[in-house]
Amino acid sequence: MKFVLIVGPQAVGKMTVGQELEKITDLKLFHNHMTIEMVTPFFSYGTKAGKRLVKLFREEIFKEVANSDLPGLIFTYVCAFDIKADLDYLNKICQIFESKGATVYFVELEADVEERLERNKSPHRLEQKPTKRNIEWSERDLLHSMERYRLNSFEGEIEREHYLRINNTEKSAEEVATIIKEQFQL
Repeated sequence: MKFVLIVGPQAVGKMTVGQELEKITDLKLFHNHMTIEMVTPFFSYGTKAGKRLVKLFREEIFKEVANSDLPGLIFTYVCAFDIKADLDYLNKICQIFESKGATVYFVELEADVEERLERNKSPHRLEQKPTKRNIEWSERDLLHSMERYRLNSFEGEIEREHYLRINNTEKSAEEVATIIKEQFQL
């Protein structure tokens, strides 16, 4: 089994790259907003109940996939590298798969903020992520998160055997997915 973890700041292209990677591999995509959008009609993701439910649904899906005969999973996540709880969470979900013999592939995306602000308004993103449709709020959240947290790792910080960092400011999602597939022989 293969577990491809795609991390990076908001609107960097994680979901879109994951969708393209899903098309050219036999892996299934589970992007982070699938659970957020499911829970939000009942509890805002910012609430204690919303966070608990999102975490619960994700972990149950991870466990079921890790125990299944599926070839693998792609998961996307915004990680604050300066928050220990975020790093612990990434390690925990990787461990779910590694404990079942899966190989973890860690992909980190980065892009210029101007490009991310443009991508934040793309019709495809807004179609897939209803909670991002308030553009004014979404842009403010993107910029605020960037000021408050470190959303990309320092060079050498990720010490995983299968790690790839891509600046996709000027690369299409198809190009990035192809790079990932070739680099990791997916």
